[in-house]
Amino acid sequence: MRKIANQDEQILRASKEIVVKFIETGRLSPTGFPEAFKSIYRTVNDTVKQAATVQDTDACSDD
Repeated sequence: MRKIANQDEQILRASKEIVVKFIETGRLSPTGFPEAFKSIYRTVNDTVKQAATVQDTDACSDD
């Protein structure tokens, strides 16, 4: 359970950092934060979960 919570926390932090960098570089205005954050969070989350699934599948096939 703790691993999942830690992974979710890392996804949240990474998403926030990406949005903050976009704001700092002028690619995104602060008013666009809510929509951009949702989109970026979903993308990071999906990518991490897919990678974990692939790793689990690879680990099973090695047995």
